[in-house]
Amino acid sequence: MKALRPLLGAAILVAGFLYVTSGPPWDIGRGLRSRGAGPLWSEPASAATAYTPDEQNNIDIYKSARDATVNITSKVYQQDWIFGAYPAEGAGSGFIIKQSGEILTDSHVVKGAREVTVTLTDKKVYRAHVLGLDARSDLALLKIDAERKLPTLPLGSSDALVVGQKVLAIGNPFGQFGGTLTTGVVSSLDRSIQTEEGGRMEGMIQTDAAINPGNSGGPLLDSHCAVIGINTAIYGPQGNIGIGFALPIGRAKAMLEEFERSGNISRPAPIGVRVLLVDGDLAEQLNLPREGGLLIQQVETGSAADEAGLHGPTRLVTVDWTYQIGIGGDLIMAVEGQPVTSNDALQRALSRKRGGDILALTVYRGGRKVDVKVKLGEAPRQL
Repeated sequence: MKALRPLLGAAILVAGFLYVTSGPPWDIGRGLRSRGAGPLWSEPASAATAYTPDEQNNIDIYKSARDATVNITSKVYQQDWIFGAYPAEGAGSGFIIKQSGEILTDSHVVKGAREVTVTLTDKKVYRAHVLGLDARSDLALLKIDAERKLPTLPLGSSDALVVGQKVLAIGNPFGQFGGTLTTGVVSSLDRSIQTEEGGRMEGMIQTDAAINPGNSGGPLLDSHCAVIGINTAIYGPQGNIGIGFALPIGRAKAMLEEFERSGNISRPAPIGVRVLLVDGDLAEQLNLPREGGLLIQQVETGSAADEAGLHGPTRLVTVDWTYQIGIGGDLIMAVEGQPVTSNDALQRALSRKRGGDILALTVYRGGRKVDVKVKLGEAPRQL
């Protein structure tokens, strides 16, 4: 009771204030009016008209996309030195692209899993089959048998994205907050990021829409509710700091078209060269064009590069009395018509190719430029 006395006193003072300035003490309607100025607040607008156009767009997209976004759980077996193999679960997201139950997600969500399950928004759980993996692009195609038509998301275009464009992400952050919507913008385009395995992913969409562990594989949507990317990675290990990355949906479309055509997903094998980026003063020291390129240091026998006639070095020279460089071989100056400006130019081009495609190179050889066509081999299937 003692704790209530100060509150009671405060209530009396407030009531007295209203009485002195505005009239009878309990006439609350009159008490909160200033003389002749009308009410100090207005009645709230109805819920149907209270949202801004942007808010309404967010709401509409969420309603349309949520049921087609799924939670994915993968079970893998890990090894420790005491108990041997033990099961561990990972969590991610995905989205349905066909009413028959085909689902797109990231390959790292399901890679190596002995068992994959998909949970829909109605809490029904289904065992999923992995139809195909493209680990290089971090893509996976799954299938569930729900014995009913499922809601789907349309695939948009990632070719005409612009920085500042609004985007929305839906997923299952931390594996326990399914159906979470976050919004943001396209922060940058054509980003190159390094994976935990040491590889590189090219042409990524950067966004500040909050993406956390468990969002991987979920859709990145535009303001028309079309999928323009697949949420893939975040910058830093702790969680969202406003820098997330999504794979452009155009990459997934190419994979889906190939799967429809051939029933599998093919990746190109490495062409079989070891290269060194040289330019500027170093290139001139080696009697090469100053703009430089990728100087071939080794060509593997029987590789695609070997079959295309690419030349390796003929001798070694020591530069600055510290390291040796193989010279006399081809200098790759352009890949697919684009000048070489980084040591990952070949890898960037291969990430957009399939097994059996042609890789166009321009090389400097014998004092002149020569065009070389390399037919790419097919890497072993990953399932």
